[in-house]
Amino acid sequence: MIGAAQDLSVILVSLMKGVVEREGNPALWQALLGCEAAVRDHVAVLGLDLRLDEAEGYAYLAQRAHVEGEPELPRLVPRRQLSYPVSLLLALLRKKLVEFDATSGERRLIVSRDTLLDMMRLFLAETANQVRLEDRIDGHIKRVVELGFLRPLRGQPDQFEVSRIIKAFVDAQWLGALSERLGEYRTHADGAANDGKDQDAQS
Repeated sequence: MIGAAQDLSVILVSLMKGVVEREGNPALWQALLGCEAAVRDHVAVLGLDLRLDEAEGYAYLAQRAHVEGEPELPRLVPRRQLSYPVSLLLALLRKKLVEFDATSGERRLIVSRDTLLDMMRLFLAETANQVRLEDRIDGHIKRVVELGFLRPLRGQPDQFEVSRIIKAFVDAQWLGALSERLGEYRTHADGAANDGKDQDAQS
C-alpha cells in the first residue's frame, strides 16, 4: 500500500508517464481518488488538465486549451500523428467496444490477433502476398499496443484486451461519423489497390 505522504508524488509521476488505470494498479487508483483536487491544482500550474473517468477506471493528463490573453506554455503532452492504418484500427476497436457493451454484461473485451487481422483486411489494399500483409498489420497492432489502447494478455501474446480509455480518445462525435470514415477507408484501400494494379501493368 502506498504511504499517505508519498501519494501525491507517486500519482503525479505516474500520470506524467502515462495513463493510470484502476485495474492495472488498484492502490494507486484509490490514492488518486483520495487526493484528486490536489492533483488537479498541481498539474494546472503546468498547463495540464486531469481527465478522470471514475466509471471506466482511467485517468490521464491532457494539455489545457490556450486561453487568449494568457502566456502560452510549452507543450508537455505531445500531439500524436497517427497513420491511416493505425487510425483505422482505433476506429474499428472503438466500434467493436460499443457493440460489446451493448450486447455483453462483461467488462473486458478480449480480441485475438486473427480477429484483428480479419477486421483490417476489409479496409486495406488487396495483395497477393498475404504474409507481407499480415506483417504490416502486426506492425499496426504493435503501434496501438505502444499507445496503450491494446494490452497483450500475459502468457497469450496473440490475445489482447481493448483498453477502455479508447473511449476518451475516440469520442462520441468522432464515432458518430464512423460509417462515413469507414467508407473513406474503403475508398482509400480500393484506390491503393488500383494504383498497384496500374503499376503492375506498366512494369
